Amino acid sequence: MSAADLVQRWIRPEIQALSAYHVPPADGLIKLDAMENPWTWPEDMKAAWLERLRNLDVNRYPDPKAAALGERLRQAMAVPADMDLLLGNGSDEIIQMLALALRGEGRGILSVEPGFVMYRMIALWCGMDYVGVPLRAEDFSLDMPALRRALEEHRPALVFLACPNNPTGNLFAEADILEVLDRAPGLVVVDEAYAPFTDHSFMSRLGQHDNLLVMRTVSKLGLAGLRLGLLAGPAAWLEEIDKVRMPYNINVLTQESARFALEHHQVLDEQTAHIRRERSRMLAALEALPGLKVWPSEANFLLARLPGRATALFDHLLKNGVLVKKLHGSHPLLEDCLRFTIGKPEENDRLLERVEGFVHG
Repeated sequence: MSAADLVQRWIRPEIQALSAYHVPPADGLIKLDAMENPWTWPEDMKAAWLERLRNLDVNRYPDPKAAALGERLRQAMAVPADMDLLLGNGSDEIIQMLALALRGEGRGILSVEPGFVMYRMIALWCGMDYVGVPLRAEDFSLDMPALRRALEEHRPALVFLACPNNPTGNLFAEADILEVLDRAPGLVVVDEAYAPFTDHSFMSRLGQHDNLLVMRTVSKLGLAGLRLGLLAGPAAWLEEIDKVRMPYNINVLTQESARFALEHHQVLDEQTAHIRRERSRMLAALEALPGLKVWPSEANFLLARLPGRATALFDHLLKNGVLVKKLHGSHPLLEDCLRFTIGKPEENDRLLERVEGFVHG
């Protein structure tokens, strides 16, 4: 029997039907496709970090609970003192832990769409049903009548709400999220990956709702390469979810590097402030271009629509050295849409120049 025959026999059909998560090559390009912080650290900070790592041994396993890092994260993320913390190798691992802990016969995951694709993918990997409730087409707000029906019909074990939402950049109304918390039969996770770029958060509400957890990441702060996420909430939940966490999942280099970075939070805060200012400038400049629809954002990116020409614009930008995210074809509500990560001022200027030349061409 050939390898192909063995694969056909043993790999789950739903996995065979998938396409692997695609990351496009970006060498030599202005990279504005992945919501990364475009700034690295100052040279003196890099030197201090490398000196810190010089004294770090890697022959022993890391602290399995990453306790020292956890305390730094509590302070940086304003986690309530009476709430527990669980760390993951990026938010993706936390989503997977949640799915593994809650999966079972007839249990599913519910989220809204367009949204973060990993909710659907991880549900499929873990053998759970997935329900995606479309957002309102005009402003990407929660369609509460549709959500009420879906919650009642499917009774999901787990609900994910990304706020701000990716890839639309908007916040969901607080009253709507509170209603979801009241109506959901199981756990509700508010995913605050883009918390550095908004002044709104559900972190302070932890403990007020027995089924609420809040998820964060350090990726958007400028630490995407460390792969570190966190889940905050009542101990009763996190103690059970911790049982499906892989041992030693946060390596020693990530633990020490993240601690060091958070000790220099003022550098990260300054970079975040730059991104916020550039976001406002970019929104105003893009809104002024004819034919281009741009939505306000509380994240570090902007969603734009150019009817009938989005793919051509994407190709034009790529040809001119700028990589953005093409969303056209990924969901009906994202027809003719591109997503622009906010970069450095000179990178944003290059993007604006190329977009302006295209729409006027």
